[in-house]
Amino acid sequence: MDELLAALADPARWRLVRLLAERPRPVGVLAQLAEARQPQTTKHLQTLERAGIVVSRRNGQRRIYALRPGALRDLAATFTGLADSAERAGETFDRYGVSLDAERLAAAEPGWADGRSFTFHRSLAAPPDLVWRHLTETSLLGRWWTPDDLRVSELVFEARPGGRIVLEYRDAEDAGGSDVVAGRAEGVVEEARPGERLVYRSSPLLPGGGVAFTSHVDLRLRPSASGTDLDVTYRVTDSTIDSADFVAGIEIGFGQSLDKLATALTSTSTTDSRSTR
Repeated sequence: MDELLAALADPARWRLVRLLAERPRPVGVLAQLAEARQPQTTKHLQTLERAGIVVSRRNGQRRIYALRPGALRDLAATFTGLADSAERAGETFDRYGVSLDAERLAAAEPGWADGRSFTFHRSLAAPPDLVWRHLTETSLLGRWWTPDDLRVSELVFEARPGGRIVLEYRDAEDAGGSDVVAGRAEGVVEEARPGERLVYRSSPLLPGGGVAFTSHVDLRLRPSASGTDLDVTYRVTDSTIDSADFVAGIEIGFGQSLDKLATALTSTSTTDSRSTR
C-alpha cells in the first residue's frame, strides 16, 4: 500500500494514470499527451508498474501500457474503510464537543450538576454470576472499565461494603506510561450482593488532586432468557465548577464501557460454549 501511494503521489505519474484510465497507450503517445520527455515518461511508467498500478506489453517496436483497475479498487476500498471509520469516530467526537460546550456553559457555580442522573441498560449474553465476576474481579474489570480510547493502568476494587475503589487510566496507546495520566478516580463500595446488586460511589480527581464530583452508581442484575439484564443508574453530587469536562463525558464514556463489557461477555460465553463441546 505504501508503494502504491508513493507511486500515485507524483503529479506526473497521476497524469499518466488518468490518461491510461481512458485506454491503453504506447509510451510515445503518453509522453506527447503528458507534454514530457519520453525517457522521463518511461521511468514514471516503470515506477507505476512496480507498484502494480499498470501493466505493459511489447507490440512490435512499441511498448503499450494499460491500467490495472484492481489496484485502484483496492485503494478505493481502503479509503472508503478509513472514511467510514473516521465518520464513526467523528460522530462521537462531535457529540462530545456539543455536550462539552453545554456543560461548560452550565457550570457557573458549585453544585451546578448535583442531582443529574443517567440510566443505562444492557442485555448481556452471560449468566448473572459471570456478569458479577466481570463487575468485581480486577482481572476482568480491567478489560472493559474505560471508554474506547483509554486503558486501565491501576485498579483496586474490593467487592464488599466499605471496600476501596481506585481506577487510574491512560491513553490506550500509551503502553509505556510515558504520557500523563488521563484520569484517576477513587471511591468506596456501599453494597455488594453477588449476582444481584452492586452499589458504589466514586470521585474523579481534578489534575490538582481535588474532587471533580461524586458519582453514585447502582448496578442491578436480573436473569433473562438470553443471560442477564443489567440496569445502571448513575447520579452526580458534589459537582464543582471544574467538573464540566468530566460530566460532559459521562453518557458517552460510561456507555462505551458498558458496550465493551457486553463484547467481553459475548466473547467469553462463545469460548466457554466451544470448550464444552
